[in-house]
Amino acid sequence: MSVVILVILASILALAFAAFNFAKVKKLDEGTDKMKEIAGAIRIGANAFMNYEYKVLYSVVAIVAVIMALLTSWQSAVALIIGSVMSGAAGLVGMRIATYANVRVSNEARKTKDIGKTVKVAFRGGSVMGLCVAGFALLGLFIVYMVFGVGMRQLDNLNTLTNWIGVSYIPFTMTLSGYALGCSMVAMFNRVGGGIYTKAADMGADLVGKTEAHIPEDDPRNPATIADNVGDNVGDVAGLGSDLLESFVGAIASGIILAYHLVISAVANGANVPADMLSKLIMFPMIFAAGGLIACCIGIASLLFKSKMSNDPHKDLNFATYVSSGLTIVAGFFMAKAMFGGVADLSIFNFSAGWLSPWIASAIGVVAGVVIGMIAEYYTSEEYKPTRNLANTSLEGPALTITQGLALGMKSTMAPCIILGAAIISSYFISGVYGVAMSAMGMLSFVAATVSVDTYGPISDNAGGIAEMSDLDPDVRRITDTLDSVGNTTAAIGKGFAIGSGALAALSLMISYLYSYNEIGTNLILNIIDPMILAGAIVGGALPFLFSGMLIEAVAKAARKMVDEVRRQFREIPGILTGESKPDYKTCIEISSKGAIGEMKVPSLLAIAVPVVCGFIFGPEFVGGLIIGCTITAIMIAIFTGNSGGAWDNGKKYIESGAIKGHGKGTPAHDAAVVGDTVGDPLKDTVGPCLDIFIKIMSTVSLVAVSVFSQYNLFDLISGLF
Repeated sequence: MSVVILVILASILALAFAAFNFAKVKKLDEGTDKMKEIAGAIRIGANAFMNYEYKVLYSVVAIVAVIMALLTSWQSAVALIIGSVMSGAAGLVGMRIATYANVRVSNEARKTKDIGKTVKVAFRGGSVMGLCVAGFALLGLFIVYMVFGVGMRQLDNLNTLTNWIGVSYIPFTMTLSGYALGCSMVAMFNRVGGGIYTKAADMGADLVGKTEAHIPEDDPRNPATIADNVGDNVGDVAGLGSDLLESFVGAIASGIILAYHLVISAVANGANVPADMLSKLIMFPMIFAAGGLIACCIGIASLLFKSKMSNDPHKDLNFATYVSSGLTIVAGFFMAKAMFGGVADLSIFNFSAGWLSPWIASAIGVVAGVVIGMIAEYYTSEEYKPTRNLANTSLEGPALTITQGLALGMKSTMAPCIILGAAIISSYFISGVYGVAMSAMGMLSFVAATVSVDTYGPISDNAGGIAEMSDLDPDVRRITDTLDSVGNTTAAIGKGFAIGSGALAALSLMISYLYSYNEIGTNLILNIIDPMILAGAIVGGALPFLFSGMLIEAVAKAARKMVDEVRRQFREIPGILTGESKPDYKTCIEISSKGAIGEMKVPSLLAIAVPVVCGFIFGPEFVGGLIIGCTITAIMIAIFTGNSGGAWDNGKKYIESGAIKGHGKGTPAHDAAVVGDTVGDPLKDTVGPCLDIFIKIMSTVSLVAVSVFSQYNLFDLISGLF
């Protein structure tokens, strides 16, 4: 029980630290009256969108909870609601702090002209989101564990239960799957809705403001600029937080669910499993994550309480991440020793290195995550050759800018996939299938630090917008642009973590899925040349393309309306461009809000509906193929879109910095770079981030529903007639 206390202590520590940082940010001065006015407008727009989105979201959550209660168990339905509340709370708190921190970052740059002090304010705001993501996730897991696992004694029950419609399931794994599904649903709606909102506004502002009117980014004369800044908060902050909370929970849950199936299968095969082995396998992912969260608190504090900052934000942010990841590995060693050190025989679970096995697998995940992040940095940072070459290609026009960016993104998929493959193989040989789940969990064990660094980006971007709209000194904008450029790279790194962990978590959930409908003790084989499975894999491989196309189309449709509105205002209110008249910001905010809410419903529900419908028609083998095909394709598209979009954005900023002599803002090369950035916007901030949620929500829904459609499906019914 003392081990369980570590989980709640870690979550309380993280949430308390988040509350402290929230209060510290709010105490800072907002600056001039103009800055306060603009920040207030952004805050009102962000709050209005989130309130409206959550009404739609929680009506869907309520419907799904009722269906789960009827078809599986009421406990899983309650756990689903708990998961949705935790994920929703993290997104809301993160969005709130971002709308308070943005103007204070601008003001810090205005007052001090010191890049180090400005980075601290932006990172303090981002840390609230990071700490809340891990804190709320572990808090929810603790509640589910104590209420259903301990209080209702589900942990002690290894036998399957059969409900009123004849569906059999393991009680705690079904409850935990419900919790993970609740987190996934919020993540999907926040990422899709926020992603459509932010990119519709961003594209509308860029296409008319920059390339047609030739006014600067975030110029107050641009009617879409407030909507653009609102979008940074609802998409890149709230969406990001819910996304990585869902990844974090999915990685831990996959390890716990897999532990049940491994123990049940070992007992069925006559193995001598120690009495407390199941509880050890269940607790290890939770306490490793708790240790990682405490390590992140130290890593975040190492930057916030640093006496002397450098003038290189990237170096300082990387330092916080490396401290967090390093301490996580060290803490994990002692936790593995405490949990498994006294167990005599671990070979029944393929632990080839004894008690060190789960720790080594987790450490592999940590290292793989860091390396994938470094690869993303190489392909997207203006400090390295790929992005600089892309920027120079802009001298030759928009067509070659697009072509070069596509080539960069495609080439960038190879190295991360090699790292993922190596992580899967090595963790499997060290700890069996449990090791694959531990590798996924290790990759996200220091999620509080990675989300803090990632959220720093949109806060800095917003700060630059406020500086521009408030007519602050150009030096202020130069500082915020430096921070924002680093933020684009950190965002690409964060997306690399998300898709990498998503792939590993989806694989371990896939193994649990196979256990769920096969007879206990049988070999788990998904024969890819079986016609039903192969057909499922082909259809699954096409799904991420369909999903991505729907998202890009949704952004384009909303952006088209935004472009028309901005052009209308420039045409009908000529005093806007001369500064004599004020633009109508409110109409642009409404266009983005309505577009996002209207367009997000079908893509968001696709991941929930497809595996269920296919399962009830074709059965579990088809859905198994569907998940495999979908996961493989989604990994490639997510890495490709994230890196292409990030490189296009930073290539544009490289030109704007004056690095290419004679080709700064307003030149044809800059116009070409803006076109590239605009093409990349829906790719890096809508498609890429949503795909890792897509594969995990499909895996989780399939795991929950397989107990039903493995017994009741149309294909088996028709086959039984012949």
